[in-house]
Amino acid sequence: MTADKAIRSIIILGGGTAGWMAAAALRTALGRTCEIQLIESAEIGIVGVGEATIPAIRQFNAMIGLKEAAFMRNTKASLKLGIEFVGWGDRDRRYMHPFGVYGLEAELGDFHQIYLRLREQGLADDLEAYSVCVQAAYRGRVGQVSTDPASPMSRLFSAYHFDAVLYGRHLRRFSEQMGVRRVEGQVVEVVKAPDESRVESLILKDGHSVAADLFIDCSGFKGLLIEETMKAGYEDWSHWLPVDRAVAVPCAKTGPITPYTTSTAREAGWQWRIPLQHRTGNGYVFSSRYTDEDTATATLMANLDGEALAEPRLLRFVTGRRREAWKGNVVALGLASGFIEPLESTSIHMVHSGLVKLLQHFPDRDFSPVNIATYNGRVREEAERIRDFIILHYHVTQRRDTPFWEYVATMPIPDSLAERVEIFRDRGLILSRPDELFSASSWLAVMIGQGIAPRGYNPLVNRQTTAQLDAGFKAIKSRISSLIDPLPEHEAFLAEQKMLDLEEA
Repeated sequence: MTADKAIRSIIILGGGTAGWMAAAALRTALGRTCEIQLIESAEIGIVGVGEATIPAIRQFNAMIGLKEAAFMRNTKASLKLGIEFVGWGDRDRRYMHPFGVYGLEAELGDFHQIYLRLREQGLADDLEAYSVCVQAAYRGRVGQVSTDPASPMSRLFSAYHFDAVLYGRHLRRFSEQMGVRRVEGQVVEVVKAPDESRVESLILKDGHSVAADLFIDCSGFKGLLIEETMKAGYEDWSHWLPVDRAVAVPCAKTGPITPYTTSTAREAGWQWRIPLQHRTGNGYVFSSRYTDEDTATATLMANLDGEALAEPRLLRFVTGRRREAWKGNVVALGLASGFIEPLESTSIHMVHSGLVKLLQHFPDRDFSPVNIATYNGRVREEAERIRDFIILHYHVTQRRDTPFWEYVATMPIPDSLAERVEIFRDRGLILSRPDELFSASSWLAVMIGQGIAPRGYNPLVNRQTTAQLDAGFKAIKSRISSLIDPLPEHEAFLAEQKMLDLEEA
């Protein structure tokens, strides 16, 4: 690439979490070689209800250089060790999908195959007994993950719960200090090139025109640039994921801050509970085909564990993705690129992942079609894998007690998911690629947690005696307990972070 073809200017349309994540990441990666402007309007609201993350958020924060203690103070963050699912397998069942892996000792071999053998013989406890994260979460204890892969504490993976609006503000301050220019304005017209292959400039409400080489569309569900202008198209997944509404409301904090998210199955969807330092986030994600908005709102308000701190807020969406996340010189991130319900807290990760891929495929002003097509293929593949994992939760439920649960339990599913489920039912084999977001441990957590009992297991695990394996599993439980005992309680850890922040300031 010659210097005269280099991208010299970028416009990010839309603030909020996605916009300011893009600003921070692009400025960090590109330095001062490129002018970056972010256009947002105070007149346009921010969705900002996403408050739960997965461990990859730590990689993003480290990539741009955020200090953890200051980040946690400014976003009112708490730690998250996993997601508890209540009433998903059946009305009375609960389980946790933890971060990290199950087991501790490498010499036990393929942990979950051995687990299946011992369970068949009545010698294994619930799967959760062998997870550091689950046991710590239910005891309200947290700690820093060890960087030594040989240490059992390297399995104590954690993410965050935080206020997404505050996170956006924190990233804004960070980005502006690094030279990103914020422009207050509302776009009233998009000017395309004569051949309509790309966007040339944006006309703002005050009459100003702003131009750039590359445009990042973070305009939310509307997709002003990627859809309304570039006509990227939308792939609707609502036949597999029929929830299309969410009503959200914060409530007062009550009791200790639990270091995990809770997802509770309801009549026509599920309710989230996300504990922050200063309040608790709540929402009911539901299907309008199976209940109405008033009933959903009443259900949510009746199931808060504290006083509501605001009026309920309703969101409408269609689950799916843009057919092209990058078209011409427009790249869509966040809600502009599509939406998958936040059951596994993937929304913010997909912004992060899209940015990493964009940096790997960063263009010059020729905008190579093969480069763009490869980016789009990678984004599509990741979205489809996440989609399948979310569908899994509905497909393997044993519930049939409402029309909604009857539908999701019996609906046709993608072939890519059907293959994974059937091989697990047959012999407990989990098909998972090394680069997938959700590891074999995640698939195991959901399938075992919701009641799938494989018909068999890998016969190679029979090379060890039952007594050897049983002793090994008992040792895992004992070791986990001894590791968790010294860990600080969650609120004590948060207090330590506040002190660290003051020292760093």
